[in-house]
Amino acid sequence: MFNVFIDGRAGTTGLQIADRLKTREDITLVEIPHDKRKDPKIKAQILNEVDLAILCLPDAASRESVSMISSDRVRVLDASTAHRTQEGWVYGLPELAPAQREKIRMSSRVSNPGCYPTGFLLGIVPLLKAGIVAADYPVCIDAVSGYSGGGRQMIEKYQARQAEHPDSPWSYRKYSLQLKHKHIPEMKRYSGLNHDPIFIPAVGHFEQGMLVSIPLVTRLLKKGTTAVHIHESLAEYYKKEAFINVSEPNDIDQLEDGFLSPLLCNETNRVDIMVFGNDDQAVVISRLDNLGKGAAGAAIQNLNLMLGVEEHTGLNRNR
Repeated sequence: MFNVFIDGRAGTTGLQIADRLKTREDITLVEIPHDKRKDPKIKAQILNEVDLAILCLPDAASRESVSMISSDRVRVLDASTAHRTQEGWVYGLPELAPAQREKIRMSSRVSNPGCYPTGFLLGIVPLLKAGIVAADYPVCIDAVSGYSGGGRQMIEKYQARQAEHPDSPWSYRKYSLQLKHKHIPEMKRYSGLNHDPIFIPAVGHFEQGMLVSIPLVTRLLKKGTTAVHIHESLAEYYKKEAFINVSEPNDIDQLEDGFLSPLLCNETNRVDIMVFGNDDQAVVISRLDNLGKGAAGAAIQNLNLMLGVEEHTGLNRNR
């Protein structure tokens, strides 16, 4: 039996993780008594007694919690941005590279990836490693997520907007147009790109689910590359990955009357990777649940690896 403490359990990701762990017979969720929840001594005591601490906190609070841990045996999984590019922390995306799982298993400090970087890295890394995309390629990312990706405050704002203005909801809104989104450092570092990608995210009027699109101009890729070659590289890279499904190129079965839904991986830990295009242009699209493989599902996958439990325990690939 493993003792696990979720620091920040009341937040969106914390609640999702707790919900996924509450029925596990191999996990005991440790909680701070309600009347002691603001007592730093009690929190520090718990952080130093559990087998694994999962941090679902703002960046500064996450760093503070890590500073409270003095025990060498406590392992930490941080869902914030605070440690994703910090030395000494392993990036918690098992499918990133052949050795990544073992790094996660062996590490006492693992950072859970962001939802947008998960979709982006899974779509671009195989192409960079195969030499199809050069490290100097001017990469652009166009993405849309459900409003739950912004946490409790954004969820409340979108739901209030729907209630107050049912005929004019916030249907689609781009943001971070200064091109300095906080996920860019991890996107660049773990892809191996020489330059920051241009990343333009958006929030749609749906609660969860997301699409991450990477448009590619084939004349700027490895000579002779087409959408078919891009698909072959992705399919080969992920052929043994249970949580990644690479569709056939130009798979119209993925479309609903010509439209691609961001919702079809919801409530799963699956990522659908699709390639559409022709000899001149292509687009690689990752679809995932921003609360699943983009957050809580990824945390459970990393927890399983860190605790030596079968990796797929408590995770759902399909509906």
